[in-house]
Amino acid sequence: MKRCNIKRRPLADTVLEALEPEEKEYREKDSNNLYFRVQTSGKKSWQLRYKTNENKWTWLGLGSYPETSAVRAREKAMEITLRKSNGEEVKTKKRILKEEIDLEELKFKYLLQDWIETRKKRWNEVTFKKAIKSLEKHIFPNFGERNFNEITPKDWLDFFKGLQKKFKIYNQVEKLTSYCRGAYDLAKFQNKVTSNPLEGINEYLDPYKKGNMNFVSYDELPELILKIRQYPVREIVIGLELMILMFPRPSELRLATWDQFDFDEAVWIRPASIMKNNIPHAIPLSKQSICLLQELKENSGVSNLLFPGRNSFSKPISDNTFNTALKRLGYDGKQDPHGFRHIASSQFNKKFSGVPQVVESALSHLKKGVKGIYDKEAHYEERIGMMQWWADELDMICNLKG
Repeated sequence: MKRCNIKRRPLADTVLEALEPEEKEYREKDSNNLYFRVQTSGKKSWQLRYKTNENKWTWLGLGSYPETSAVRAREKAMEITLRKSNGEEVKTKKRILKEEIDLEELKFKYLLQDWIETRKKRWNEVTFKKAIKSLEKHIFPNFGERNFNEITPKDWLDFFKGLQKKFKIYNQVEKLTSYCRGAYDLAKFQNKVTSNPLEGINEYLDPYKKGNMNFVSYDELPELILKIRQYPVREIVIGLELMILMFPRPSELRLATWDQFDFDEAVWIRPASIMKNNIPHAIPLSKQSICLLQELKENSGVSNLLFPGRNSFSKPISDNTFNTALKRLGYDGKQDPHGFRHIASSQFNKKFSGVPQVVESALSHLKKGVKGIYDKEAHYEERIGMMQWWADELDMICNLKG
């Protein structure tokens, strides 16, 4: 049926069924502001023409035909007209969808994800993974789905105070607040927010007292080494002794792989990806270190990791493994794996006080911009003798104690 043959309105069911599509879609008025739409494909539907709160005409879909009958379409049109007369805003599906998208984009997780992207090129792999793990554990579950404009300064303060009280993680909380504050700072430059609810928050949190990790005195070190050698898990014994002999950062040893070691050249070449300064660094291996490493390698199996996890050859042991061993030996709060660096640093600075730059290099305190593992600024050749002296010194004090 051609629409030119329509005789009356509202449209009869026989007319609705018979209306034919044309080269262009068209709308036929049914009653008041209710229209019947016929598309070029033959698809038919109901639409209501109305004015928005901004006094602009627009269309609102009321359903397809014949799923939505003429009677039901007229009822819907009447209901919406009454709601409009009562001052209620009527929204199109497109408007509703846009508002849902806008609300989704206001979730804090998107601010945080944008900020995380800016860190990828600035942080080394180890630091980046630690940050993500901490955020996924504490921030995303609690704030990720919330509207970032509605999270108040009090919400943040109460949350971080709760973390400090429950877990005693003062250093981690300090880092988490800096991450979240950074996300809001970036959002300010993107014109998403005008203020940062975490500004000044650390003034009201319990402070993290920066300083060295726990460590025993040098006089107590021989007794600790002898106790370590009695620990029942040989791989952990070797790991702790290597910590003392080479004093790497704990994560560097935990993530070490066999392809980083050259026994013929007696060197451990640590790649930039596991280094705090994101600079490759070489440690000369003492004879004692090589002996322990060779023993470890003989029992390491197929994994390329020196210390693979219990359930996976491709994943390293937990970052708490060495610390847990020290606690079981009775050194909880007395000695941390990182504390071995302090002990070595103190003794190196006494013995080699005339070459402080070499000591700093031995501790991988390298300035950014240093290039090359064997660069002269890394003082590699000078450190070969220093590392062997330290290993011999440890043997001597342990023999004296024994």
